[in-house]
Amino acid sequence: MDCFSSGWIECNIAGNAQKPYYSIHFAVLGPKHLAGCLITGRLYCTARAMWKLSWFLRDFAYDTELLRKDEIDDQALLGLKGVLKVSHAIVHGISVLNLDGFAPAARWQELSPDAPDHLSGSEVA
Repeated sequence: MDCFSSGWIECNIAGNAQKPYYSIHFAVLGPKHLAGCLITGRLYCTARAMWKLSWFLRDFAYDTELLRKDEIDDQALLGLKGVLKVSHAIVHGISVLNLDGFAPAARWQELSPDAPDHLSGSEVA
């Protein structure tokens, strides 16, 4: 598993009525050797998966008033920053990126893979 400091750059609703998701695109801010790379992932917005979307929005400093009202404003999503914990998996022969965890941007130094006392993957997030 890898940890990245990232900034939100785009979000689109996709999927179907039974399993809608946000297709999200991030620009990597750190670690430095990966800065500028793009990460694309999905956050499902089904009733069962809303906890993860809420966790993401909270840790990426989404507008608390909008979050309290359960509202998502595409313009309010631009510029959000935080830490992503990701892993890769093969599903039906296709490589997919899993968004496993999130943390506020202020925790980047603590969670960074470049930090001298880096935590193991199972302890991050």
